[in-house]
Amino acid sequence: MTGSLRIKGNEDAALAIFLLVASVAFCTLVPLAWPLDPLRGDISATFKPPMTVVGDALHPLGTDQLGRDLLARLGLGTLVSFGIVLIAALISVVLGTALGMIAGYYGGWVDALIMRLVDIQLAVPFILLILLLVSVLGPSMTNLVIVLGLTGWAIFARVARGRTLEVRELEYIDASRAMGLSDTTIIFRHVLPNIIGPQTVLLTLDLPRLIILEASVGFLGLGVQPPMPTLGNLIGEGRSVILIANWLVLYPGLMIGALVIGCNLLGDWLVRRAESKVS
Repeated sequence: MTGSLRIKGNEDAALAIFLLVASVAFCTLVPLAWPLDPLRGDISATFKPPMTVVGDALHPLGTDQLGRDLLARLGLGTLVSFGIVLIAALISVVLGTALGMIAGYYGGWVDALIMRLVDIQLAVPFILLILLLVSVLGPSMTNLVIVLGLTGWAIFARVARGRTLEVRELEYIDASRAMGLSDTTIIFRHVLPNIIGPQTVLLTLDLPRLIILEASVGFLGLGVQPPMPTLGNLIGEGRSVILIANWLVLYPGLMIGALVIGCNLLGDWLVRRAESKVS
């Protein structure tokens, strides 16, 4: 039984790595190697289905309403969307981990204040808060990155605080204080290494949420503005013509699915691996 569970877990990890590596390779290589401009259209090539040749140009995934090559736009859009998600996730991890360690290490009113901010953050639905802030700040790539990052820190803070509460009671922490090490040194040298593992697992589980949120905001037209493509606004542009050009929605949707499934499978595998080590 244990062997079968181990095989199943490895299969999930292999599929996750395959999906993520393939997606990253696609969004990296297509903008670099594909000769067609993702922002330049051709009116004579509008709504061409996949594998159509127009002139001397092949369109493997078809074209959109302005004759722009969907493969080129999907590659660039995936790169932009995934870049936004990764930077926003980095902001969430750094901010949440720092505040969580401070709350757990010092306790008292500092802990109470930070945890009340966490409660307020988690009480507001993410999508509503993001739509509100983006509407107020204006739709742009920078604003979207900041808003996504600032609305995702709370869960990282809560996990970091819980782990810090455990670590600060260990004997070697007391020994470090007795040796005269500063609180900052203790936090970065002894507390942080014990938090990196759980935060990494949490990050892989949080990435799908950010991918869906970024795509949702783009779909509503409040994210990165055209003609720059993202996965969300590609679907938003194609929804009105889905009956005559379903490939405009199909391929961006498949890319979102690949990223979300890959991150979820990787996160689940890391969780099971951590649990097996504890047991």
